[in-house]
Amino acid sequence: MSGDRDLRPRFWEKYPLDRLRPQEWEALCDGCGKCCLNKIEDADSGEVFLTRVACRLLDDESCLCSNYEVRKSIVPECIVLTAKTLPKHAYWMPQTCAYRLLWQGKSLPDWHPLLTGDPDSVHAAGVSAQGITVPEFSIGEDEWEDYLIEEPMGLNPPKDRS
Repeated sequence: MSGDRDLRPRFWEKYPLDRLRPQEWEALCDGCGKCCLNKIEDADSGEVFLTRVACRLLDDESCLCSNYEVRKSIVPECIVLTAKTLPKHAYWMPQTCAYRLLWQGKSLPDWHPLLTGDPDSVHAAGVSAQGITVPEFSIGEDEWEDYLIEEPMGLNPPKDRS
């Protein structure tokens, strides 16, 4: 990670989300790509369902945004998450998302890159969208239900690290 020297040791355990430095806030992202998957929200229950239908900017291999710095100008509905906006958006975020977990007072999962030192640990744990997405421009919104996936596990099997 670039900017590691700007990260305070175990900052996520010591500081509230609204007191994190910009580099620390960004480092919380595990790179799973699931926040960039389109969701279906049940209008009656408010329940959110995750699909394999990816935002047009999601790189399926890296699970990162291909135009992160200017994403909002390309995809106006993209959410720019901050400590202030997190309470409004936490309900639709992935169950394994560090922002959501810390906001809920929970710990980071043991596979999180901040704990493992390996940015690929999220993929090895089988909790990322790597290799499972379909581009949103190829699927009509009325077909999204055909692409529902389970959360948090089961997106892809853990990779053999041997």
